[in-house]
Amino acid sequence: MPTRVSPKKLLNSKWTAVQPRERERHFMVVGVVESEPPGSPIVSIELEAVYSGRIRVMPWRELTDPLKWQQGWV
Repeated sequence: MPTRVSPKKLLNSKWTAVQPRERERHFMVVGVVESEPPGSPIVSIELEAVYSGRIRVMPWRELTDPLKWQQGWV
């Protein structure tokens, strides 16, 4: 069952990768990318790895896949 995610509440939300890569498991949404004009739907998000500080840009709907992501820091 997909995780329910509200695009309006994505900023500063916390996520855990089900299968960590490069010791990165915990992430925080630090940015949202909207399409033009301003106020349009969110296209993608910027996730910051807590461990390394690396930024990953990805479509925000990927967070709804429970095989890849869990909401919160587990």
